[in-house]
Amino acid sequence: MCQPQQQLLLALLLLLSCPWANTSALRGQIVGGHEAKPHSHPYMAYLKAGMYACGGFLVAPDWVMTAAHCLSGNITVILGAHNVHEPETTQQVRGVIKYYQHPEYNPETTSNDIMLLKLTAKATLNDYVRTIPLPKTSSDLPTGTKCSIAGWGRIDNDRATDKLFETKVSIYSRRKCIQFFPHLNTGMVCAGSFHELKDSSQGDSGGPLVCNKVAQGVVSFGYDNPPGVYTRISNYLPWIKNIMKK
Repeated sequence: MCQPQQQLLLALLLLLSCPWANTSALRGQIVGGHEAKPHSHPYMAYLKAGMYACGGFLVAPDWVMTAAHCLSGNITVILGAHNVHEPETTQQVRGVIKYYQHPEYNPETTSNDIMLLKLTAKATLNDYVRTIPLPKTSSDLPTGTKCSIAGWGRIDNDRATDKLFETKVSIYSRRKCIQFFPHLNTGMVCAGSFHELKDSSQGDSGGPLVCNKVAQGVVSFGYDNPPGVYTRISNYLPWIKNIMKK
């Protein structure tokens, strides 16, 4: 964690080098969103490790994708959930055999913030548990592309919810996003609301940025206002394919 500093210059330098210093936005909030229709996002996974929780998404029957920074101990994966604190009959619980954190993940810059989890057993695919496709090419998303995010966690600074919430966001241009995040690189993409804070890109870390029914990003980090930064999945397709072949 970044510690407060006495000198303003040093504090600013630390903020740039430690992007989560003021990043409550993407650490478990959907601000201004609304409760999702139960099981309308059947690819969503709830990841729990002790006191910590993250989002994730099912990309194959025995593979879940999430953010690399979500690795904080042994993770239990819950699939098919709407209310994660209720014993719903739709839920499937799996452990993780192997954690594949990207080998070049840098916690200081949040670069390469992506991880694959190999589950202890394949999920049973049905109306409540389904996979979501990944991009087929490494091309960029056009500015203004409409996307959605979903997650469990706080819905504002005071209220918590056990149910899945969702909101809509749009892709920012890379030029505009660099104004917010000077360290932005090709493995990152920005999304948020152009006009309203209520449509901000605030969702559970590790959850998917879904555009045209394809998982295009992984919730990574951001500040208290839009836009948020997502790991750009298409940048990692060779690595993903190589890991999943194992």
